[in-house]
Amino acid sequence: MNKQLIMGVLGLFLLGACQQKSAEKGHAHSHETEAHEEHHHSHEGHDHAHEGHTHEHEGHNHEHKTAKGHSDEGDGDEIILSPEKARAAGVEVGEVKRGNFRQVLKSGGELEAAQGNESVVVATVAGVVRLGRQAVEGVSVNKGTPLLTLSSRHIGQGDAAERVRTTYENAEREYRRMKALAEERIVSERELTPVRQAYEEARIAYEALQGGQTSDGQQVTSPLSGYVKELMVKEGDYVEVGQPLLSVTQTRRLRLRADVPARHAAALRQVQTAHFCTPATGQVYALEQLNGRLIATGRATASGSRYIPVTFELDNRGDLLPGQPVEVSLLGATQEGVIVLPRTALTEEQGSYFVYLQLDEEGYRKQLVEVSADNGLEVLIASGLKEGERVVTRGAYQVKLAGASNAIPAHSHEH
Repeated sequence: MNKQLIMGVLGLFLLGACQQKSAEKGHAHSHETEAHEEHHHSHEGHDHAHEGHTHEHEGHNHEHKTAKGHSDEGDGDEIILSPEKARAAGVEVGEVKRGNFRQVLKSGGELEAAQGNESVVVATVAGVVRLGRQAVEGVSVNKGTPLLTLSSRHIGQGDAAERVRTTYENAEREYRRMKALAEERIVSERELTPVRQAYEEARIAYEALQGGQTSDGQQVTSPLSGYVKELMVKEGDYVEVGQPLLSVTQTRRLRLRADVPARHAAALRQVQTAHFCTPATGQVYALEQLNGRLIATGRATASGSRYIPVTFELDNRGDLLPGQPVEVSLLGATQEGVIVLPRTALTEEQGSYFVYLQLDEEGYRKQLVEVSADNGLEVLIASGLKEGERVVTRGAYQVKLAGASNAIPAHSHEH
């Protein structure tokens, strides 16, 4: 009995101790959970505040980038070039406005001497060519300038000039003798006629040589003032009478011949003037500035050719020579209300064209544009520019160099 009572009391004591331990463990676990949640909540709040700070920082950056670009458009960072340096570099700026542009038809061509201003010199006697110092293509000469000498002293038939002189003197003596006999009616007029004819032929040949005979042979001179266009013989050549030796041209007026593919025949009705460029120098000339005018437009292609000739005449006010190949821009119908820029406003990079916009007194930005036509002096802009913008019209390459050299961050420039 006592043993059972003791065992019961002991069991109740153990049960109570176990429940108390369980309660303490649950209370501790609850406390850790609450602390963890409170710490996690505090950490999330801290992260949230940090995110808000980041958001504000990003907003600051967004505003900063907008200021840096000056505008949301454009192809690159701002270029800084002081007004003083821009003036020294020859930079000129103009406002983009709409104007007129004439349609362009490109072709190849050549400069030619105008008719009546060119002469071909031929050999008056047979002989060996001895070139003078002035017998050089492109050299300026005056009328009567010695160009070359024809010598026949050391060839089998002897000196041609001497033979002509001897023939003339003999013919003259014979004619005078026969004429005197005819006056005395010793010979008839019929007998005198062939003698007179032989004398006249000898006289003409002899007079053709007068003034040009020298100890070295027959001298050939320039028939007019101008330039030696083409030399058709070289030192030591043997030539016959009548053979072309050289040509001399007066270059006060020139002709421009453009060779246009036949497929553009319909467009030629609108053509009245042109620009042309000499590939050797890259210089572009406008016919309006050279007193140029349209002479003729071919109505058909030449035999065996697929090109139609278009001919202009112009003054030679530059270093232009007959025979020069040129690139021709024929100007046709007028387009109105379009954006036109001088060609000096363009820069080119890998086949793309750019201009430079002036943002303010010392800020510039590179702008991509699309060019739809080019007449050598002006270009037609299809896209990339708007009216009212200010664009560098001269000195664009200098602005490009400034952008490549200083690389100044655009945000350092305040507006």
